[in-house]
Amino acid sequence: MKRLQLQRWSGSVLSPRARPAGHLQQQFYTGLRLQSSASSALQAEEDQLAEEAPRVSPASKPKSLQLPSPPVEAARDSAKLAALHARLYLPKRLPIETLARTLVDASADPHPDFNNESLATLGHDLLTYYTSEHLLCTFPRLPLTVMFAAMYAYVGPKTLAAMAREWGVEFAAVPGGEVDPGLLQFKRVTPGTEVTPDPSTTTRPNEHKWRKSLSSSIVYDDEFGEPAKKAVDPRKVAEQLPDPESIKGVTAEQASATFVRALMGAIYLHAGRPAAKRFFKEHFLSRHLDISKLFRFVQPTRDLSKLCRREGFEPPVAKIISETGRLSRHPVFVVGIFSGKDKLGEGAGASLVEARSRAAAAALKGWYLYSPLDVRVPSSTEEEGAKPWKPVYVDLGEVIV
Repeated sequence: MKRLQLQRWSGSVLSPRARPAGHLQQQFYTGLRLQSSASSALQAEEDQLAEEAPRVSPASKPKSLQLPSPPVEAARDSAKLAALHARLYLPKRLPIETLARTLVDASADPHPDFNNESLATLGHDLLTYYTSEHLLCTFPRLPLTVMFAAMYAYVGPKTLAAMAREWGVEFAAVPGGEVDPGLLQFKRVTPGTEVTPDPSTTTRPNEHKWRKSLSSSIVYDDEFGEPAKKAVDPRKVAEQLPDPESIKGVTAEQASATFVRALMGAIYLHAGRPAAKRFFKEHFLSRHLDISKLFRFVQPTRDLSKLCRREGFEPPVAKIISETGRLSRHPVFVVGIFSGKDKLGEGAGASLVEARSRAAAAALKGWYLYSPLDVRVPSSTEEEGAKPWKPVYVDLGEVIV
């Protein structure tokens, strides 16, 4: 039998442990942190290689490794940033360096001049303003609880995080100066940490003593009906930067939502109001939301009676429109709610009580989901050549039980 002759193995086939120390050092610097995602096995291997690699003093490290976030001049050489800028059809007036800044979370770089916290604050205010005026002018009779739910569905953190994933934004495994500027950089929260708001950092006084109601939510809470965080002066943050080890991590959802808000603020600053409103309509208002599914009535018949009494309508009366299989196992009843000769709502159910409740709920939805024919928001008057402002319809409000 002919003996096989072993050839010299190439460097690409050798395992990392068989490579010289120079390759270990280079892989330690440019391995895991340059990747957008890494498995747990690869991360364990990198940790082991870091222990085996020779110790390097901080002074001998490259300048990019000493920075908490990528330098500004690195944005021009990033293909990911250029692709993201073209994929979202961002205005040409938006610099690529500012787009790179929107991808740096405050947990990765605490300096306010290089993270996206200030841009996110502006973008958050713009998103909530445009969304609230759209909902209030389009549906002026919406109850407050439904308004909170609709605001959360349009510009809530879960929605913004889903949008960032749809845009193709990738996460950096670990933030640092050598990371590609086109990756979203943030310090990950430690596994097992409870992500709950601290009552001492909210604007609601005596969080554990006061009963939370809708009126207090308007005064103390944010646009989603949740405890609002206290504002922090960025000048104090710039004067005394916190220790990087003491900075708390954030979740991927929070970092993605902050990036989307910062991008909105950056577009407003560099491209102006028209570009910001165009971006809002194309990426936010274009998402379909069925507001009728946000309602939840506990006693719809009672609420409908009070609504008719307040508006001066005749008392509502339930009438059977049609039925089938009354004595069978699966009967179906169709009940209508009438106020005089006007039918307010119609519903079907397996019993008369269920059909009446659904008919009353349909009547309430028909009242609350009223929308004017010509909807115009207040921000439309800021455009050039806009028509004079005409006051919009203001309803008395929801039925208070």
